[in-house]
Amino acid sequence: MTGAEKTGAPARNEGRRPWGRHARRAASLLTALALWQLLTHFGVNGWLRFSQLPTVTETAHEFGLRLARATYWQDLTDSLTRILSGFALAAVLGVAVGTAVARSPLAADLFGPLLEVLRPIPAIALVPVAILLFPGNEQGIVFITFAAAFFPVTVSTRHAVRALTPVWEEAVRTMGGGRWRVLWSVVLPGALPGILGGLSVGIGVAWICVISAEMISGEYGVGYRTWQDYTIVDYPGVFVGMATIGLLGWLTSTAVEVLGRRVTRWLPRTASGRPEPSTGRARRRPGRTAPTRGERAPS
Repeated sequence: MTGAEKTGAPARNEGRRPWGRHARRAASLLTALALWQLLTHFGVNGWLRFSQLPTVTETAHEFGLRLARATYWQDLTDSLTRILSGFALAAVLGVAVGTAVARSPLAADLFGPLLEVLRPIPAIALVPVAILLFPGNEQGIVFITFAAAFFPVTVSTRHAVRALTPVWEEAVRTMGGGRWRVLWSVVLPGALPGILGGLSVGIGVAWICVISAEMISGEYGVGYRTWQDYTIVDYPGVFVGMATIGLLGWLTSTAVEVLGRRVTRWLPRTASGRPEPSTGRARRRPGRTAPTRGERAPS
């Protein structure tokens, strides 16, 4: 058996038994829920106090009641609208700015220092600035969501573009390709795995900041409702909000991952299903050897 076959064996076996991974994931969630139920039901107190927390059954009951209310779905819609608007804007501008900074010395001199100064500032710290800049809370929350996702996307794009091998660009220019042809045919496709990594990180950070912004200055949304439940000591409602946030974050992150798999289907995959990083070296076909000195390579 060749080395390639040995490397591909785990991936094939994993693909033949997908139920095994699903069972492990379901078991981990059920175990966590069972532990939560036991600790809260018996009111275990120690270094952590579980007697003040609602049980799983109480939270599930409250979740069922919330699903029948129009306010729950309105909050859900508002939060999704904010996150999608801010994240879409951050994805477009982040990829554009990251590519420009990586490819152009002029753009790197103009925008690089500004990005490095603003990047360490937490997006949630921009809430006072958003309140002063924008006439309404809605625009301010979208701005905070944009700021949270913009920097991870920009930095990942910059590093991915700079890591590309120059051989591909030289090959396109040798065939008469111009700057835009190089950008669309070499730079963006080659940097795509790194860009998708930045998008995955950005969507997670954006959820953290949009919920925090809703708690501070929002009027509707999952974060606002969760904070309101806390102020009136409705702890099952608080956990319903936390569960909703977790589910929304998981769904949006999964959507980004699925989209990434579809647009990178042309990349070779590792045993875990992730795209292999581009090294710029051509892969040899099985059974083919490199031509020795004095021997012409096959045309």
